[in-house]
Amino acid sequence: MRLIGLAVVLIVSLILAPLAVDAQRQAGKVYRIGFLGVATAALYERQIEGLRVGLREHGYIEGRNVTIEFRWAEGRYDRLPELAAEIVRLNVDVIITHGTLGSLACKQATSTIPIVMAIAGNPVETGVVTSLARPGGNITGSSFLYQEVNAKRVDLLKATIPSLARVDVLVNPDNPPALVVAVRAIEQMGQALNVKVRPLEVRSLDELDAAFQVARAQTDAVVVTDEALFAGRGGAKRIADVAMRNRMPTIGFTEFAEAGGLIGYGVDFPDIWRQSMALVDKILKGTKPADLPIQQPTRFELIINLKTAKALGLTIPQTLLVRADHVIQ
Repeated sequence: MRLIGLAVVLIVSLILAPLAVDAQRQAGKVYRIGFLGVATAALYERQIEGLRVGLREHGYIEGRNVTIEFRWAEGRYDRLPELAAEIVRLNVDVIITHGTLGSLACKQATSTIPIVMAIAGNPVETGVVTSLARPGGNITGSSFLYQEVNAKRVDLLKATIPSLARVDVLVNPDNPPALVVAVRAIEQMGQALNVKVRPLEVRSLDELDAAFQVARAQTDAVVVTDEALFAGRGGAKRIADVAMRNRMPTIGFTEFAEAGGLIGYGVDFPDIWRQSMALVDKILKGTKPADLPIQQPTRFELIINLKTAKALGLTIPQTLLVRADHVIQ
């Protein structure tokens, strides 16, 4: 009996020994993450901090068990394929990116390295994934209701300015997928509200002054889309400042109101980036991206900058103020 017991112990030890060694190896492994940024690091400071917080929540500390290779296109979308290919050559464990064009560039660069979209609008319609529930291939991540959010912004503007007859939509013509989807959704809402819609195109933040001078002469308000060039705190601040100089009512993402814009409506981007790191953790632990459904936010925030409203001579209806998640005095 003792010999049988000893044999069992020996067999179990032989089975568990490789697992223990593997666990130790994994514990000591330094994972390598590639990051493809569409704009600049300065514009996306809060989002990157959200990314780092999310990684830390799952035990990944830069310089200890993970390294991040950052590559930024700095608003030059034509550089995305080149930078994606460069990241692939680094033989990283996973690639993190954001936006439609960043995601498409990574998808075209590799079909084997897992890709996580920190955030992207309408990934199914733009061809990034096949479905939200079963993304397929090597891509997963987070998305938000890009069409619905942009359409809702026109509705909120109309509630704020009942006389609203025309809006311009701030878009980047170098990002056709996002431009087409946003403008189409806003036009449909505009038709329902009897509001005319026109794209207001800028390819860089340096073009904002000229664009808003045109808007000031021809429109009643501007909708700022969630274009990667605009959606960081730096971009939001520049747009809000230009809008104020031109005394133009504006609505955009939540950070936009915090930066001085009139109204912000949408999701908390830095927090979405943080939550997306749970997908990175699952992938590094062996789950295939194709088996991870695209995450979608369940909460949308309305922020009203009352200080900006007063500066523009606008009175925000009480019915709208009571709906706001946050009012900036």
